[in-house]
Amino acid sequence: MLASLVVASLLVAGPPAREFVVRPGGEYPTLAAALMKAKRGDTITITAGTYRTRQVEVAVPEIVIRGEGYPVLDGGGSDEILVITADSVTVRRVVFRGAGVSMTKDQAAIRVRRAAGCRLLENRIEGSFFGIYLERSEGCRVAGNVIRGTGAGEARNGNGIHLWNATDVAIDSNLVSGHRDGIYLEFTKRVTAVGNESTDNRRYGLHFMFSDDCGYTRNRFHANGAGVAVMYTRGVTFVANRFTGASGPSAYGLLLKEISDSRFTENRFEGNTVGLYTEGSSRNVFDRNAFRDNGWGARLLASSEENRFVGNLFAGNSFDVTTNGRTGSNRFEGNRWDRYDGYDLDHDGVGDVPFRPMRRFALLVEQHESAILLLRSPFADLLDLAESVLPVLTPETLVDRRPVALGVR
Repeated sequence: MLASLVVASLLVAGPPAREFVVRPGGEYPTLAAALMKAKRGDTITITAGTYRTRQVEVAVPEIVIRGEGYPVLDGGGSDEILVITADSVTVRRVVFRGAGVSMTKDQAAIRVRRAAGCRLLENRIEGSFFGIYLERSEGCRVAGNVIRGTGAGEARNGNGIHLWNATDVAIDSNLVSGHRDGIYLEFTKRVTAVGNESTDNRRYGLHFMFSDDCGYTRNRFHANGAGVAVMYTRGVTFVANRFTGASGPSAYGLLLKEISDSRFTENRFEGNTVGLYTEGSSRNVFDRNAFRDNGWGARLLASSEENRFVGNLFAGNSFDVTTNGRTGSNRFEGNRWDRYDGYDLDHDGVGDVPFRPMRRFALLVEQHESAILLLRSPFADLLDLAESVLPVLTPETLVDRRPVALGVR
């Protein structure tokens, strides 16, 4: 009876997992050769060295591909390198180099196609058109990878991490630089991005469209060409991210276009041409963020309505808040402004005098951009003084009626 149970359990469990070792001159000199023999649950160990690898497909589920000493899979600049089409495949500690540039298809160092549960961990991707590309996939994790692009112009440079039509994906602790967009999401749902650094990319550090119910926490976006752009999405959260060093005539720390019902909490916008830019974005909450040393702290177009700014810090910006409209339904309450010079007679920490953060000179710049040359002139100070004495031009919705009166720390 016992023997029968043992045999039955073995039949259910299947044959034991095996390990195939890839090494130059060995029984399996290439990854493709090992994959021809591997079955479900097997491990392929690639030893240190450089292996010319083009368009290798992983079609067996639950395969583990791991590098020993960071072996290099070199695509030679002509094609994709690894294509995963099976579920629950793990790729760890492998260097991918030279996925080729194509003007007709998005060639990637690692592509995951219609698969679930893949894990791409601690890999290095160098000089490739696209880095990691997930399409029609779900439940995957992309973590601890270092992805460095060629730094070429946008036409000859793909995205570092690219998700299309993907759901329930975790993007954690990756370093991405030198690509067109560091992280790009389109038609995704329930994606989380935590602890990533996206820097020095040609266009955006993060760019997503039509990607609802996603969360972004403790990421750093620095010195990307145009900053971060998010579009046509609802139900997202941004918590404790840093948007810094986006400088240039069309650069934004964070650009929101048609974003609704989302929350932005404890983020830091520092050293950008524009910290936050909103267009057609409504019913969003911005609380406890810091806007420091930007050209414009926040620019709210008239098409953005019913947004709430609560408990934020505005300090060292040339213009704290501006808009191109005279009416609107945005609300400011309980924010801290370094230019607030009102009083607090009852010592409750709330200023007794409302604060109008939009400078008269800022409105002039909105209408005539060349006027920015007069920013440090007595003329600009005179306009602001006139508006503070007789506030007839500042929109009533851009008034903080309960400003914090404790100064800036």
